[in-house]
Amino acid sequence: MFSWLARGETVRKRPTVIFFTPAERPVPPLVAAWLSGKGFPAISIGDAAEIESMTLRSLPTMVLVDGNGDATRGLGLCRRLKDDPYTAIVPVAFLEDAHVEGRVHEAFRAGADEVLTPIFDPEEQRSRLEVLLTRTERNVSVHPSTRLPGTSEIERSIKRRMEDGGMFAVCYADLDHFKEYNDRYSYNDGDRVILILSRILHDVVKGLCGLHGFVGHIGGDDFILVLPLDMTDPCCSEIITVFDLLMPFQYSETDRRAGYFFGKDRRGQLHKVPFMTLSIGIVTNERRRFTHPAQVSELATEMKSYAKTLPGSVFVVDRRHDPMAPEER
Repeated sequence: MFSWLARGETVRKRPTVIFFTPAERPVPPLVAAWLSGKGFPAISIGDAAEIESMTLRSLPTMVLVDGNGDATRGLGLCRRLKDDPYTAIVPVAFLEDAHVEGRVHEAFRAGADEVLTPIFDPEEQRSRLEVLLTRTERNVSVHPSTRLPGTSEIERSIKRRMEDGGMFAVCYADLDHFKEYNDRYSYNDGDRVILILSRILHDVVKGLCGLHGFVGHIGGDDFILVLPLDMTDPCCSEIITVFDLLMPFQYSETDRRAGYFFGKDRRGQLHKVPFMTLSIGIVTNERRRFTHPAQVSELATEMKSYAKTLPGSVFVVDRRHDPMAPEER
């Protein structure tokens, strides 16, 4: 059975920092000490083409550019990395021995994420590197279409709940008849529906749970909610109410009046396609003991699949207990 997180799967880390230094200078001591403290090995390379190739292959944690001497090559490297959507997510920081405003402005115009100069004291330089790293990790882990946290953050959220020991629920939300809607209308219309659903989930969960609720986007029309156990019913009920209220307006007036449209099944036969509905499968730790997010993933996927067999927009909660160990019987 498919689940969004395979057992034993972990988020791939990008462990390497690349230092571009055509003059073959060492990494400045302050930055080198910060990298060592973070456990990031630094590789010094003087060939810009080699760095571009390595960045495309492995997505390093960060690219540092020696901004001293002839800055033309460093500026060109930065522009090329930032012009490519795939490598643009890698943060680029220029390291300067002196604060020269013209050089700082050039670096930022080339797309640099940070420029460190002696105008900042050592503590502030370290803080700027920390903020840059944190901001980049956050940007990498969000889904590009909805800006909601992606799979890695979903896993972390579930792990935190398991470690905290409190009662929680994980809800797997999925659209029904979404493919037929895309076939009938367009992928742009489908993207708009995904965005509307993401806003409904976010606004309801944050409105009712505040900082205690989490909304993540696996991809496509699949979303994950992590909620306090006692807020499961209120949140899911409100989500379904708002969803069912708004979805009819995503159809043409003709289809809205009919309450359905005709679509083709896999055999090419015409059949009535109802409006989109929302299925939510829910697992909790009320009657189960979880040791890994993959267990939650498998059960939530199972419950979501069951919810999709029921008519209309629904949410269903797994009420089963863990199997008893032989010594507990």
